[in-house]
Amino acid sequence: MPLTVHQFPCLSDNYGFLVRDEASGRTACIDTPETAAVLRELEALGWELDFIFNTHWHPDHAGGNADIKAVTGCTIVGPAEVTRIAPLDREVGGGDTVALGETTFEVIESGGHTLGHVAFYDPADRVAFVGDTLFALGCGRLFEGTAEQMWDSLQRLAALPDDTTVYCAHEYTASNARFALSVDDGPALKTRAAEVFAARERGDWTVPTTIGLEKATNPFLRAPLLADRVNAAGQPDAQAFAAVRAAKDSFKG
Repeated sequence: MPLTVHQFPCLSDNYGFLVRDEASGRTACIDTPETAAVLRELEALGWELDFIFNTHWHPDHAGGNADIKAVTGCTIVGPAEVTRIAPLDREVGGGDTVALGETTFEVIESGGHTLGHVAFYDPADRVAFVGDTLFALGCGRLFEGTAEQMWDSLQRLAALPDDTTVYCAHEYTASNARFALSVDDGPALKTRAAEVFAARERGDWTVPTTIGLEKATNPFLRAPLLADRVNAAGQPDAQAFAAVRAAKDSFKG
């Protein structure tokens, strides 16, 4: 039986995700951006929470851990860095697996935004929860890691099947699209950007996305092809990525 994903808005631009293994009824929350919203959605669905899976330690991802655990008694799973703001029941890193009933998630090392960031990938359903590493048309800022580390992390995600559904944690796509158009004039990007702008005008979400769509249009995954646009021609791939990331950091559009 498949995995059910319930997505809902939190805070100003976060998304929350509740995932349920239908074979067992076991349920997990991917990160805890807003306690009240998570508990409200659980009640509305009639689901009981068994786990929290954290991608990284930032407060808009792990800040609700303690309060949600106090209400639900759930088990908290995540990278060691989460203990900077809340206790963990189980520490995981790249190469580990986590069982949610009959669904097995692979833990993928995805540091760069934070040093210990991880993603959770369900290969049977081809679903990935990537936190703040990969966004629709974007990637996370390098708050703790290096460009090389983030490039390697993005390559691990890009290696997943093209039809993998990617759930990223923020609605940043319109601003990401405006930047992308400043460094890439490819037809695939232009078409997608127009669709994104129209969707946001309607108030529609642009998450989830897919690995294939990101590989075709995301300037951070396409950085080596855009090197001449960011004064990085002839540089290693990670340096081309660093130049694209720096251009985004200073972009005023």
